[in-house]
Amino acid sequence: MTLAETAARDAATDVSQTGAKRPHRRHLLQFLALTALPASIVLAQSAKEPPRAPSNPVETEAGIAIKDPLVVEKCGTCHTADAKGNLSRISYVRTTPEGWAQVIRRMASLNGLSITPTEAKAVIRSLSASNGLSPEEAKPVSYLPEHRIVVESNIPNETIRQSCAACHAFAQPLSWRRSKAEWSLLRNLHVAMYSQADAQFRKPVEDPTQPVPANGAPKPLPVEVALDYMNKNAPLMTPEWTKWQARQSSAKLGGKWLVNAFLPGKGLYVGEMMLTPAGADDDYTTAITLKSLADGSTLTRSGKGLVYTGYSWRGTSSSGPAGARPDAPQDHETRETMQFSPDRKSAEGRWFWGDYTEFGFNVKLTRAAAEPTVSAVWPYALKAGSKGASLKLIGDAFPAGLKASDIDLGKGVTVTKVISASPTEAVLTVDVAPDATVGAHDVGVGGSILAAGLPVYKKVDYIKVTPETAIARLGGSEKHTPGYQQFDALGYDAGLDGKPYTADDVSLGPIDVTWAMEELPTVYYDDDVNYVGKLSPTALFTPAIDGPNPERKWGRNNYGEVWVVATAKTEKDALGKPLKGKAFMVVSVPAYKRWDQPEVAK
Repeated sequence: MTLAETAARDAATDVSQTGAKRPHRRHLLQFLALTALPASIVLAQSAKEPPRAPSNPVETEAGIAIKDPLVVEKCGTCHTADAKGNLSRISYVRTTPEGWAQVIRRMASLNGLSITPTEAKAVIRSLSASNGLSPEEAKPVSYLPEHRIVVESNIPNETIRQSCAACHAFAQPLSWRRSKAEWSLLRNLHVAMYSQADAQFRKPVEDPTQPVPANGAPKPLPVEVALDYMNKNAPLMTPEWTKWQARQSSAKLGGKWLVNAFLPGKGLYVGEMMLTPAGADDDYTTAITLKSLADGSTLTRSGKGLVYTGYSWRGTSSSGPAGARPDAPQDHETRETMQFSPDRKSAEGRWFWGDYTEFGFNVKLTRAAAEPTVSAVWPYALKAGSKGASLKLIGDAFPAGLKASDIDLGKGVTVTKVISASPTEAVLTVDVAPDATVGAHDVGVGGSILAAGLPVYKKVDYIKVTPETAIARLGGSEKHTPGYQQFDALGYDAGLDGKPYTADDVSLGPIDVTWAMEELPTVYYDDDVNYVGKLSPTALFTPAIDGPNPERKWGRNNYGEVWVVATAKTEKDALGKPLKGKAFMVVSVPAYKRWDQPEVAK
């Protein structure tokens, strides 16, 4: 059997990407593969590459038995069960809720799967429990379901970048665990379904990090390097998953959670999130109240959420009818992706909205308890040498008659007076010694500790504009909505080593700056800054409308590349000039195709 025939056959039955078998689809894929692949194979062999055996893997690993009757009913018609209860293909992969949602979508669109939204939710939940990821496996790729800007430093070498991250985020394959046979079949699927994949996999890579084969042996293909990496780093069974399977249980998250939420462009919000069990295990209704520490405004939201695999929260919340401000959370339904700690005492994640999910809170939750809990401090940081500085602690269950001696802010920071105290807030006067240790100090009230909650600094050494690299999308026409971008300017102390951009640097939160855009010259007569869009005084970038612009040279679209520049109003550099920070922004055309799995939060 040729590689093309093998790839076509495997693609027609691949559950991890295309779903279950459907005869007429199989014939179509076989035809496409047989007519498209041989030319690339001939080219590869004409380059004097030794023939390689076609991949026709046989499953040899112990699978994960599928016991849920609904999953067996919906999937078992095409994915046959063996004597141990393993469903072909399905029992040999694990992934996130979004991964399973993607599978179901593809099964329905390519293979005729008939499934209701309620059934799909139940199947995703069941497979996430039996064939999911452990918290340790999910955390490194959490930026993908949290819809953060993808800037990946976890790609081990250029060969793997070409094979696995040229078309999608590296987090996409790293969100899966597969048997060796399944990783090989995924390769075949790509070759059969995506015309560029075969050429991409066989394209020579000049990667100095790859060892030179001994005795004149041929260099491995890029896809072979990638498969070797995935087999070693993302196998089907891992110690982390085995341990989590023993621990996995109902999350039991009902009760009050303290919220610390940072919204780019608007600052720190604090409040509470009440989780009330609703119906099935790990389904909840939510009531959220947040207060901005920057301007005192409040947000009240309600919603619902559910937990997958014992720790993965997916939810939605809203506060009423949609309004007109794209960056205002009160005007939009917000989706919530969080990961609870294994002890169910804290959580981190992102609540987001926008047509490109470009807006969002960075959220930390702390479970309220009988003992005092500190969830946030205000202001963001204190300067060494400060006398009589005001500091606010926000939390829960602060004791009556709170005294200065009950509070510990670390070496060199002394509470001189408790101005006021309530169960949820304490206002303090503090002195910071000139030689106070630079860094993020712990904040203690009684036995409660907010780890690294209070940065102490000597001076602002530099400004970092976040995100450092960004993409916005033209829009505003009838067909395409704009993709906005919000920036922040964060101050940093260079830390104890005095060197900027090192691990001990101390983030001081947003600082007061003025904003501007500058040209990033890439071609002659570059004029992008005049056409790409507008940057507001609060660093909200609104892109220009999409489509050819007759006012621009050659009638070009309004795309382009610019610098987003923040200039400090008070902080100076060593030469007495205002500190500046820059971010690189690409303003591109609308995204004509989008991949998302919003149903996991329904």
